[in-house]
Amino acid sequence: MDKLNFLTAGMPLATGNKGYKKALEILNDINLDGLELEFVHGVRINDVNKQLVSNSNLTKTIHAPFYINLNSKEEEKVEASVQRIIETARVAHEIGAFSITYHAAFYLGMDKDVVFNQVKKQTKIISDTLSNEGIKIWFRPETTGKATQWGDLEEIINLSKEFEYVLPCVDFSHLHARYNGILNTYDEFAKIFEKIGTELEEKNPLENFHAHIAGIAYGEKGEKHHLNLEESDFNYKDLLKAFKDFNVKGAIVCESPNIETDCGILKEYYLSL
Repeated sequence: MDKLNFLTAGMPLATGNKGYKKALEILNDINLDGLELEFVHGVRINDVNKQLVSNSNLTKTIHAPFYINLNSKEEEKVEASVQRIIETARVAHEIGAFSITYHAAFYLGMDKDVVFNQVKKQTKIISDTLSNEGIKIWFRPETTGKATQWGDLEEIINLSKEFEYVLPCVDFSHLHARYNGILNTYDEFAKIFEKIGTELEEKNPLENFHAHIAGIAYGEKGEKHHLNLEESDFNYKDLLKAFKDFNVKGAIVCESPNIETDCGILKEYYLSL
């Protein structure tokens, strides 16, 4: 990545039901940089759409299906979760995507070290499978918005140290919600970039970054739901200042409900700095 790219989480709302061809046209027309394909209910994209997206010069990332829990107590669900991540990575490889992301696991009342080792075990299966298939794609567990979900920043950094193609997907809004309103100042954002840049230095993570931003509603138990930026207390302006000051390159994916509007706001403000 030679710059910071601004992507919508899924097709722009203006696409309606007209599919990827129209979505890509809209993104070009409104001067956004790409999109994160949302495989919400499964890894589903036909060959025609694969070709359309693959031929586009826009930046692409993919969010793997939400039905993933690498720490499920049911072995078949763990195996299905591993397979969904692998299938997502295969599609990403085919269409020339930058990276994939996913919510990795739930604690289910277990000790954090036990869950980390389970996630690590399943990540090795994913890593080995992709390596054997010659697929080199960044796959990134996402920081999560509730204390019941595996995926605080420390856990994902530690997992990233274990595997060549694992790096964090930092959802700054999730972190803000996970800790009930902290992690929302310039200094706190700067410390996140410093931590990732230092601990994962050999991977040049700040030149290869995948982030999510949205307005967010939260309470004592963490994330409730996404909001538009102007309806939320999330301090996106100071975050973008930190992105600028640390010269971060990669992809910011906007997950606000009004995706292309807020994505445009983020890009416009960043370019004004």
